[in-house]
Amino acid sequence: MRKTKIITIANQKGGVGKTTTVVNLAANLKREGYNVLCIDLDGQGNLSDYLGFSGENEEIVITDLLTAEMSRKLSDEVIEQAILTSNADNIDYIPSDITLSTADMFLATAIGREMILRRLLLHKVFDRYDYILIDCLPSLGVLVVNALVAADGVLIPVQTQKFALNGIVQFEEIMTLAKELNPALTLYGVIETMTDNTRMTKAVDEALTERYGDLVFGSRLSKSVVASNSTAEQRAMTITSKLGSQYADLTNELIERCK
Repeated sequence: MRKTKIITIANQKGGVGKTTTVVNLAANLKREGYNVLCIDLDGQGNLSDYLGFSGENEEIVITDLLTAEMSRKLSDEVIEQAILTSNADNIDYIPSDITLSTADMFLATAIGREMILRRLLLHKVFDRYDYILIDCLPSLGVLVVNALVAADGVLIPVQTQKFALNGIVQFEEIMTLAKELNPALTLYGVIETMTDNTRMTKAVDEALTERYGDLVFGSRLSKSVVASNSTAEQRAMTITSKLGSQYADLTNELIERCK
C-alpha cells in the first residue's frame, strides 16, 4: 500500500497565504524527517519563485509533464529531470511557468481530463516521498479539479479579513464533484491566516468554527512582515520567529490529522 500523502492546498480566493503555507509546511515536514515534494500548479509561478526557480535554463515544468502524461508518453527519467531542489531549504519541487495558463485549452479535449495529474503522480518516482504538497492557482477550473482528484486531503487557507468566506461554498461544491472521481478525498482542515486582534478576525473565526468545527486548525497564522521577508529571501521562516513557530505547530497538527 502506498504511503505517500498527497495534499492539495487550495482556495479560489487569491492572497490568502497558500504559497507561504506550502513552503513552510514543506520545510517543517523536512525538519521532522519526512521526504517532501512541492508541485507548483499555478501559472503565475509564485511557489517556483519562492523556491528559487529562475526559468532561465529551459527546465522541464509541470506543463511539460501534464502534456506528456496526456499522450501516455511520460517516462520516469523525464520526471526526475523536472524535480528541482531549492538552495535555501533543500525542498524538492516541480516548477511552473506561464505556459500553465493555457491548461484549460490543452486539457479540454483530453480523455479523462480530470485524472491527468492523478495518473502522473502514480509514477514510481513519487513513491519516495512521504508528502506531496500541491499549490493551486486561485480558481475553480480544471487544474484545481485535477489537484483534488489526485489528493488524499485538502487544506483550505482562509484569510481572516472582510469577504473571507466569499466563494467557500462554491469551493465545497467543486470538492463534492471531485469526490465522485476520488471518493477518499478528505478535508484535512481550514487554516486561518493573517490573523490579528481585530473584531473582523474574531468574527471570521467564529463563522469558520460554526461551519467547520474541529476542522479549523488550532494553530492560527498571524499577520506579519516576516512572511513578506521570507518570500523575498526565498527561504522558509525559522521557528524562532512567532509566525515560524506557528507554522511549526500547524505542521505537527497536520501530521496528527494525516495519521
